[in-house]
Amino acid sequence: MLQVQQLVKYFGGVHAVDGVSFEVSAGECVALIGPNGAGKSTCFSCIAGQYGLTAGHVFWNGQSLEGLAPAVRLRQGVARTFQVAQVFEVLTVLQNVQLAIQASAGPRAISAFKSLDWQARGSALALLGRTGLHALAGEDVLSLPYGVKKRLELTLALASSPKLLLLDEPAAGLAEEERASLMLLVKELARQGMAVLYTEHNMDAVQGVADRVLVLIEGRLAAQGSFEEVSRDATVRRLYLGDGGGGSDGEGGEMAHA
Repeated sequence: MLQVQQLVKYFGGVHAVDGVSFEVSAGECVALIGPNGAGKSTCFSCIAGQYGLTAGHVFWNGQSLEGLAPAVRLRQGVARTFQVAQVFEVLTVLQNVQLAIQASAGPRAISAFKSLDWQARGSALALLGRTGLHALAGEDVLSLPYGVKKRLELTLALASSPKLLLLDEPAAGLAEEERASLMLLVKELARQGMAVLYTEHNMDAVQGVADRVLVLIEGRLAAQGSFEEVSRDATVRRLYLGDGGGGSDGEGGEMAHA
């Protein structure tokens, strides 16, 4: 279980994250949403280890993550993707995954790129089959559309067999069909027992996918609950959706298009 307790992150006088607390359990898919500048990516970076904490605590399965580098957190089962796909474009799809698998074993393995082993190749092909990229294994990443690169980045995150998956706007830049397909995979990963926490702006990547939704506004947790519950929350409607407090037509109302 991921436990975030009174997380605070200041940048000078800016309170990017201010006293945020929540939990994510194994098998749960949780979305963290909010307007631009709400602190979502900063919160992610604190959990994943890119940023240190100003105050508060982050625990993973009862163990503190404070002071641990991202690479150490990765070996403890915590993997992260970014808003812009982070892949090796000069390599093939298969080589990307082989390298990620060997890197998960430690720095010595990654230095041995010129001798990518056959065991990693077999594991990489199996992982590509799991994420629907097996047919593209031999393709150069540089020539692939962005939607495939986003799916490949998710595949790379899975190479270390994580138990906690942090996805920073996984659907960003994707067409509707690509978005739906990728989020179906994300939901399936949670069903298989992984704890999944993701940020998102596209509400069609939240509704029907997230078991629970956290709404971050001005660095603070404004609401949490099901998609339908947070859609009806008066504070969320006023501060996030710009709604004057009146209702809207349809389930989720404006939230469905926010």
